[in-house]
Amino acid sequence: MEATVGDKLLVHGRVVGIHDRVAEIIEVLGDHGEPPYRVRYEDDGHECLFSPGPDSVVRHLAAGPGQR
Repeated sequence: MEATVGDKLLVHGRVVGIHDRVAEIIEVLGDHGEPPYRVRYEDDGHECLFSPGPDSVVRHLAAGPGQR
């Protein structure tokens, strides 16, 4: 998994009744965009250190002209 600051992290709920959560990556602590990430959840503003598992997907920022 590879991400940059500003990308969104979608964490799928693993249990019936637990909804998916979206977090913004605010800091990349691994080498070359790899985990762990410091994230801020959109629903409640909670910040934490997160190492994504198979239930997580990175949604990259749309690159503008001349970027990425």
